Amino acid sequence: MSIFRGSGVALVTPFDEDGSVNYGVLDELLEYHLENKTDAIVIAGTTGEASTLTDEEQVEVVKFTVDKVNKRIPVIAGAGSNDTRHGINLSKMIEDVGADALLQVTPYYNKTSQTGLLKHYEAMDNAVNIPMIAYSVPGRTGMGITPESVVEISKMNNFVALKDATGDLGYTTKVASMIDGNFDIYSGNDDVVLPLLSLGGIGVISVWANIFPREVHEMCEAFFNGDILKAREIQLKFKEFIDALFMEASPIPLKAAMQILGCEACNLRLPLYEASENTKETMSRILKGLGRL
Repeated sequence: MSIFRGSGVALVTPFDEDGSVNYGVLDELLEYHLENKTDAIVIAGTTGEASTLTDEEQVEVVKFTVDKVNKRIPVIAGAGSNDTRHGINLSKMIEDVGADALLQVTPYYNKTSQTGLLKHYEAMDNAVNIPMIAYSVPGRTGMGITPESVVEISKMNNFVALKDATGDLGYTTKVASMIDGNFDIYSGNDDVVLPLLSLGGIGVISVWANIFPREVHEMCEAFFNGDILKAREIQLKFKEFIDALFMEASPIPLKAAMQILGCEACNLRLPLYEASENTKETMSRILKGLGRL
C-alpha cells in the first residue's frame, strides 16, 4: 500500500534569529498545507535542514508535526544517517513518536559500496516496523542507489518506495523497468515531476510545494485524472521559479522567498547563510510575476 499519492511537501524548519525552532510558525506552516491540499508532510529532511538538528530537536519537531497533523495526512520523517547505529537509534525514536513513515537517505560522506549500502538498509529494515522510503540524491551524498540495488531494497519488508532525486530520467526509466508495481517512485526533483509520473511515479517530495502547495497537488491530480494538458501547463508555468529555488544550495533560496512573503522565522542555520542580493531580487521578480506579491 502506498504511503501517499500526489504532493508531499519537503517542509522547511522555521528558525528564529537565535537559531531556535519556532514552533508557532511551524504550526502555521502545517495548517497552511492542511488547508491547501498537500497530500503528505515530509518533515526533517534535506529542506528541513535535518543535518543541523540535534537528535532531540529532530524527534521533537517530528512529534510536534505528528500531533498537529493528527492523522489527517501522512507524516514522513527524515531519519537517515551516515552512521548506521545512529540511524537505527534515531529511526526508533521517530517511530515511537508516531511518524507514519521514514525517509532514509543513502549514507553520505562515507561513500560505501552498494553491498555496504544494502547492509545499511537491511539494518534499518530490521530495526523498525513502519514503511520507509529509500532516498537517492547523489549530488548531495556522493553516492547513489543503482537500479539493481533498488530491486534488492524493494524486496525488504518495510521499504516501499524510492525518492529519486537523481534528475536522471534514464535512471528512472531503468528503475521503473526493473521493479514490480508494488514499489513506488516519488520524484525528488521539482523540474521533472510530470516526466517521472509518466514513467509510473506516484508523486513528488517537493521543495516548490512550500510556497505553491495547491498548484503542485493539482498538477499531480490532473495527471492522475488524465488531464495531461493541465498538468503540463502547471509544470511549465513554474519552471523559472523551480530553477530559482536552486540558484544556491537549497533551502537558501526557498527561505529567502518565504521571508519575502512575510515569514520572519524563516532563518537558516550555519553553515547555510542568507541568500545573495541577486537571489533575493530574482525571487521577488518571479513571485510578482506569479501573482504572489
